[in-house]
Amino acid sequence: MDKPSKIAGRVLIVPKHNIDTDMIFHNAHLAITDIKQMGRHTFTSLDGFKDFPEKARPGDILVSGGNFGCGSSRQQAVDCFASLGVRLVVAESFGAIYKRNAINSAFPILTFPGILGAGVSEGDEVEFDLRTGEAFNRTKNASLGKGQPFSGVQWEIYQAGNLFEYGRRAGEEG
Repeated sequence: MDKPSKIAGRVLIVPKHNIDTDMIFHNAHLAITDIKQMGRHTFTSLDGFKDFPEKARPGDILVSGGNFGCGSSRQQAVDCFASLGVRLVVAESFGAIYKRNAINSAFPILTFPGILGAGVSEGDEVEFDLRTGEAFNRTKNASLGKGQPFSGVQWEIYQAGNLFEYGRRAGEEG
């Protein structure tokens, strides 16, 4: 079954730049291996956002600033959002390793330069199109402009469920 190209949900905003993986999921919690337990530690070391796990609801969309997920190659910094049921992370840019981890695990992230100034507010219902990059604020009945759409390979990995499944399918076709 194909995953949808459009993701809509309530927006939670963390309007900061250079949020590193330690701020997303602190290294004190790296012994946690059960993804179901990871969510409660999301942003608990980021001043002003320690209550994020209590505020987040399944189906939410996180909007943040540039260089999101910079730092170490910590898969938990991607998985903690999936644990909370966050459907999508939209940021002005992503750290390279974070971006690769999210793509490889088929967790949807969307690069959207200028999203913090695009007219989206905390709690707005917004729809993002992964294939075109277009965003629409349903609450304000207004376009938010266009971010960077998924690349072809990113879309295929997302549809497959993860990089390993994508590779397995490619091997069967080849």
